[in-house]
Amino acid sequence: MAEYQRSDIRVSDTEREDALGKLGQHMTEGRLTIDEYGDRTAKVAAAKTRGEVLTLFDDLPDPRPTFGRPSPPPATREPRTVSTAQKIAPVLIPIALVMAAVALTFALRVPIFFLLPFIFFLASGRGWGHGYRSGGPRR
Repeated sequence: MAEYQRSDIRVSDTEREDALGKLGQHMTEGRLTIDEYGDRTAKVAAAKTRGEVLTLFDDLPDPRPTFGRPSPPPATREPRTVSTAQKIAPVLIPIALVMAAVALTFALRVPIFFLLPFIFFLASGRGWGHGYRSGGPRR
């Protein structure tokens, strides 16, 4: 692990971003003034080696940059399981709607098949915002 902290290794952009984020955390916790934060972030942006970045954290507690060490994995979520009902609902709902329309047509003696396109539109999930991209008109 000694090679991770060698000060002559050149620093990457990702490592600079990590250091900037940690300096920001120290500022929000009150360890650095805005002026000190500005000075140190400018030095991080201009730093060429890990040693130059590490010297900016000499008087600060953790968190510090961890060069070359893998970051802890994000909290893993269990894969979403899809029930059988969720799998067959897109098929059964339109069939049920057609059957209901036929039944109502015979029960009321009024043809309501003219409502089927509207019902399919709603049942398909394309109505009222599901298929719309936010952020303005499409280009």
